[in-house]
Amino acid sequence: MSTTHQQQPGVTPRELAPRSIDPGVNIGHVHLKTADLDRIKKFYVDILGFDVVFRMPDALFISAGGYHHTLGFNTWESKGGTPPPPETTGLYHVAIRYPTRATLGDALRRLVRADYSLSGVNDHGTHEALYLNDPDGNGLELCWDRPQSEWPLDEEGHLAFGNRRLDLAGLMAEGAPSEEVDSAGHWQPANRA
Repeated sequence: MSTTHQQQPGVTPRELAPRSIDPGVNIGHVHLKTADLDRIKKFYVDILGFDVVFRMPDALFISAGGYHHTLGFNTWESKGGTPPPPETTGLYHVAIRYPTRATLGDALRRLVRADYSLSGVNDHGTHEALYLNDPDGNGLELCWDRPQSEWPLDEEGHLAFGNRRLDLAGLMAEGAPSEEVDSAGHWQPANRA
């Protein structure tokens, strides 16, 4: 059985592993420690809209689209705990990828309706991103990827990430019900509750 894999079309790596991993490998789910399952459920289920697929007294498993679990949370070692202090190692953020710009726009409108703060926004060229922290202080990136044909590449096919200003008003209006978008194309919800 061969362990050599062909590169997928897209970005040309700047450095190849001596023995590259199969290109079909991906991140299946993320499991995080939490201090309070009910508080975390209110954010991920009630605001972002994930579905609960399994609940135990000390663990919660949530899903998008019927996957066995996209995210898992537990209090096995962290009940009532505090986030790690700044300037320590650990997870920087989890990226939750939305399938379209309209679904990312929906996530943004959900956060605005819940009065939930963002810590940053960016248009990286490859994807548009919203940055925030969940109730336990875990960093999140909510994003959607542009088609690979639109990714910024240099002459050699290497990725040329960018930090462009995100069209936040356009994202807010993307996919919104027509009665919530004014004549200038801006999102104007009738009721934020």
